[in-house]
Amino acid sequence: MLQNIAAFFTGKVSRWMTLLAWIILAVVLTLTLPGVNDKVQNNVQNLPDSSPSIVADQLLQQYFPNTSGVPALLTVQRNGGLTEEDIQHLIQLTEQLTNEPLPAQEGVIPLQLIPPPALQSILSDDGSTIIVPIMFTAETATETLKDNLLTVKEQLNSYVGSDIFTAELGDGLTARFTGPVGISVDATDLFLDADIVLLIATVLLVLILLLLIYRSPLLAIIPLIGVGFAYLVTSPILGWMAGQGWIDVDSQSISIMTVLLFGAGTDYCLFLITRYRDELQLERSTRSAMLAAFKGSSGAIAMSGFTVVIALLALLLAQYGSSHRFAIPFSLSIFIMGLASLTLIPAILSILGRSSFYPFIPRTKEMEEERAAKRNKPVKPAKEAHRTWKRIGKFVTEKPWTVIVTSMSVLLILSIFATQTHYKYDLLSSFPESMESREGFKMIGEAFSPGELAPITVITKDTDTAVIRETIENNQLVNHITTPSVSEVDASYESFDIVLDIDPYSLEAMDYIADLHQELDGLAGDGSYWIAGQTAGQYDTQQLTIRDNTVVMPVVIGLIIVLLLVYLRSIIATLYLVVTVLISFVASLGLGWIILHYGLGYDAIQAAIPLYAFVFLIALGEDYNIFMISGIWKKAKHMPLKQAIKEGVGETGAVISSAGLILAGTFFVLCQMPITILVQFGVITGIGVLIDTFIVRPFLVPAITVVCGRWAFWPSKLQKQVMKQEK
Repeated sequence: MLQNIAAFFTGKVSRWMTLLAWIILAVVLTLTLPGVNDKVQNNVQNLPDSSPSIVADQLLQQYFPNTSGVPALLTVQRNGGLTEEDIQHLIQLTEQLTNEPLPAQEGVIPLQLIPPPALQSILSDDGSTIIVPIMFTAETATETLKDNLLTVKEQLNSYVGSDIFTAELGDGLTARFTGPVGISVDATDLFLDADIVLLIATVLLVLILLLLIYRSPLLAIIPLIGVGFAYLVTSPILGWMAGQGWIDVDSQSISIMTVLLFGAGTDYCLFLITRYRDELQLERSTRSAMLAAFKGSSGAIAMSGFTVVIALLALLLAQYGSSHRFAIPFSLSIFIMGLASLTLIPAILSILGRSSFYPFIPRTKEMEEERAAKRNKPVKPAKEAHRTWKRIGKFVTEKPWTVIVTSMSVLLILSIFATQTHYKYDLLSSFPESMESREGFKMIGEAFSPGELAPITVITKDTDTAVIRETIENNQLVNHITTPSVSEVDASYESFDIVLDIDPYSLEAMDYIADLHQELDGLAGDGSYWIAGQTAGQYDTQQLTIRDNTVVMPVVIGLIIVLLLVYLRSIIATLYLVVTVLISFVASLGLGWIILHYGLGYDAIQAAIPLYAFVFLIALGEDYNIFMISGIWKKAKHMPLKQAIKEGVGETGAVISSAGLILAGTFFVLCQMPITILVQFGVITGIGVLIDTFIVRPFLVPAITVVCGRWAFWPSKLQKQVMKQEK
């Protein structure tokens, strides 16, 4: 069947038809459907509607419409104290915003209506800083918010007579936008600037590595052509799905998808190209060589791709929006890349033939002799193929216990550091320190309580708020509590804000939310209070992250176990392949923490990273397992097991190491992104790929297979064949 498939895509006419079909498909989809980047939404809600903080936000909008919405915090500061003229400029601004509201604006503090004594009370204690909240409708498009902030900046700058938003902090009058709206706008701008840089860096890295590996210009370009076509097909399909409202896409998922396409896509191409080069040294006919290469590699490529697709689809079970949104873009891109690897790439290689490898063209022994005779030169002795990796294979088969003990010791030591990892949910600290919203947060933290950036709002119903407020005020983390507001819609509802003395995005603040729930359960009664605000949202995020980890991770493991059982028909091999990948994942977390914490100075990593890294490393790690084990399984049918392992490691070691270097390199490219979560994800995932590539795959897994012997194949029929080979 595989030969028939290969024959279809590599025939004299059908190979050109295959190439033409991909070109037509890419062109038609690109011209008729929107690209995925046109449908990016960076302000999509991550928490489900049933989350307590979301329910509380909805109640705020319903019963306290004047205080609802998402705030942009205009922070204005002058060292030495704001002048009367400065205050007058802000009064002019709020008066204009009141009379001429911006699109999606829900409200602004009316400074023009506040008496001077009261106005002084909202300044910082030293009189240097004021915060002017401007509220916008929830789920307003980021572009609208960005335009609104630019309008406010222009208005205030016109009153002041200079650009106070670009002035250095501490240099006269300065202003910055921060808060949820400022953070959202800054995050979008960061991705817009970084995506092009990411794409260029990834292409250049893959191109350079391919040139170093194969030393052939054409061969370096062929995988990139495959990736390019896969992206041109994937992007409009995802854009169409997003336009239909079936999926949501954000900049973070598209950035990682691009890296995944280049890394995993190039790997699949390498598996086929390497096998094709080996066959060209045995077959005079390029088509026969391609048929043999396709037969020998397509099963492993298809199974590897299918494993990754299924594992990534498991993210659909995640309830946290950012994780859930990864599932479709990632799995669809890998699926289409897998199709390109098994159709488009064989067609292109068939069209180019041996010239694909120019100037180091692979030839059979007879062809080399004929070529040497024509040139009246002696035949150059053929170099032994995969010599280094065959030596490694020999060492592994001769000293398996030494390899197992050494490898496991290294992995377990690294795994210990994974238990020391600290996690955080602070979005703001993911941004560069020079970013406007982070500078605004710094201004607030220095002049006010840091909790002013994101107060906690408590809503009560039919409850004595005086007792509640008195109890809450006694907590040492609380700076102050605002006067309760009674709903004009339903007087049984009241609300007040809690301003903390600590960073409202910190783990300590999130722990306080849990304590606050316990206090309010005893004072107000369950069901008669709600907690809203950014800190409450982060607490819900923490709980969802824990839930997603406990659901998605076991499902991914279960799916991969089933797929390996179906493919290998061996319970023993499936167990140790899964266990080794799990240990590799924990070790990568440990080594990643060593580098990020002790090397780069991070005090914590983003809490979403373990799940992201787990899904990628487990799926991609089994990719390499499948490719190597499939080679050993085939050889074990007609040679002793140790010989099959030695040759299997020798033949697959070079291509897996090359593929691993490229895949790890593409993840490391994320380190040049200005977003901390992508830097941390890139480091941990890249390290994990390298551990898989250079420790688990060439050493640990083959050594365990040697120790297991014929039981590695139990209970498959292959076990009996191995037993015969041993006799």
